[in-house]
Amino acid sequence: MFLGLDIGTSSVKALLADGEQRVVASHDVALTVQRPHPGFSEQAPQAWVEAVISAVDALKVTHPKEIAAVEGIGLSGQMHGAVLLGADHQPLRPAILWNDGRSHAECAELEARWPDLRAVTGNKAMPGFTAPKLLWVARHEPAIFAATRLVLLPKAYVRLALTGEAIEEMSDAAGSLWLDVGRRDWSDAALAATGLSREAMPRLVEGSEPAGRLRADLVARWGMAKAPLFAGGAGDNAAGAVGLGAIRPGSAFLSLGTSGVLWATTDRFLPNPAHAVHAFCHAVPKTWHQMGVILSAASSLAWIAGVLQTKESALLAPLGDKPVAPSPVQFLPYLSGERTPHDDAVIRGAFTGLAHENGREAMVQAVLEGVAFAFADCRDALAAAGTDIAGADVIGGGSRSRFWLEILANVLGFPVYRLADGETGGAFGAARLARLAVSGEDPLAVCTPPHRVETIEPDPVLAPAYVEALARWRGLYPALRSATA
Repeated sequence: MFLGLDIGTSSVKALLADGEQRVVASHDVALTVQRPHPGFSEQAPQAWVEAVISAVDALKVTHPKEIAAVEGIGLSGQMHGAVLLGADHQPLRPAILWNDGRSHAECAELEARWPDLRAVTGNKAMPGFTAPKLLWVARHEPAIFAATRLVLLPKAYVRLALTGEAIEEMSDAAGSLWLDVGRRDWSDAALAATGLSREAMPRLVEGSEPAGRLRADLVARWGMAKAPLFAGGAGDNAAGAVGLGAIRPGSAFLSLGTSGVLWATTDRFLPNPAHAVHAFCHAVPKTWHQMGVILSAASSLAWIAGVLQTKESALLAPLGDKPVAPSPVQFLPYLSGERTPHDDAVIRGAFTGLAHENGREAMVQAVLEGVAFAFADCRDALAAAGTDIAGADVIGGGSRSRFWLEILANVLGFPVYRLADGETGGAFGAARLARLAVSGEDPLAVCTPPHRVETIEPDPVLAPAYVEALARWRGLYPALRSATA
C-alpha cells in the first residue's frame, strides 16, 4: 500500500493506493487561509501537520489493515510558500503563501540585484514565488529574517515534522527562484541575492527518490508494520502530471480548476520568462516542464454563477453540448489579474460587445470562450519557447462540461481528451512517487495515463470562426490596460 498526502491551500488530502494503483480510500481535512491585510495570504505551518495527522487517523479508523500495510508515503504540496524556521526548527511567523501579493516591489529589486535571474531560474520574479517574500521579510521584519536558519516550502515543512529531515525535491524547489533549473541544484547567486546561503536550504532529491522515513511514534500511532519510506514528492502541478502519466516529453494537459494551467512535459530546460511562462523541473529525473498559467479559469464561471445567483450547472445546461458559433459578446477573464503572458496583477476583467438582444446564454458562453482565449495565449507563449502541443488531456471541475471542451478544441486548434476521471489530483501522483521510491521501478512503467473516454477534435467549420474571434479578443487587452493605467 502507498499513501499520498496532498498539502493544498484549502485542504489536505490523504489517499491510499494499492499495488494495482487502485484508489482504496481517501480523506480530506479543510484548511483556512488568514488574510491579515489586503493582498496578504498566510497559514500556520502546524495546521498542515495537524491536518495530515487527522486525515491519516481517519483512514486508520476506516481502513486499519491498509494503513498497517503502507510501505511508502509521497508528498504533494502547494508551491512557493515561505516557511521560516529558527535554530530550533520552529516557525518564526505564519507561512507566506503562493497567492500572497505583498512583494511586488521586491520582485523588481531582486531582478536588479541579480540580472541573470531569468536565465538561470527560467522565470521572471513574481510575488507568488518564494525568493521575493524573503526580501519582504528582510525589509519589514528584520528581526525575523535575522533569526531565520532554514527556509522550507510547505510540503518540506510537513516532511520535517513527520520524519525529522529537511529535504526538498526538484519540481517544488524550481518554484522558489533559488534553483538553477537547468542544473537541478541550488544557485548560490540566487541565494546571495536574497541574503541567504545553502546552509538555509534543505537537501535536494528527485521526486521519485527516497527522502526520509516516518517517525517511530507515528508508526506506532497508525499501527504500521514498519516505518514507511518517504519519496521526494512533487509540487502540486507536477504531482498531478505524475498522476496523469504526463512524464514523457511531448505529453500535455490542461487544468480547468479555479485557476488554469496549460502543461507541457519537456526533455530539457526551455524557459520563456518574457511571456510569464513557468519553466520548472519535473518530479522525475532528467525531465522538465513548461506551464502557462491563467488566474481565473473555472472561477470565472463560478463568479458569473454567483452574480446571477444560480448554480453553474443551470448556466451550462441551456448551452447544450456544442456551440454553433462564437458568442457575439466577449469576456476578458482577468478577475484577479493575469499571469501568462501578461504578468499583470492590476488588470481586471470586462465584458464587451453587449447589446439589447444578448441574454444570459450569450454572456455565459462568452465567459467560457474568454477562458479558452486566455489558454490560447498560454499555447502561443509555450510555442515561443519551442513547444508545440499536439493534444491535451483536460482535468479539473470544468472538464465536466462538454460544451467547454468543444470551445477549447476549436480555439486551441488541437484535440482535447476527456478522461474517465477528470479530477485526478496530486495525492494520487504522490502515491505513485511513493511507489517509485520504494520499488525503484521505471517511472514510465508506473506512471501510465488514465483512460480517455472521448476525443474532441476541432470542427473544420467552426474553428476558423474562433480564430477570427480570438484575434478580436486579443485586441481588447491593450485597450483595457490603457483604460486602467
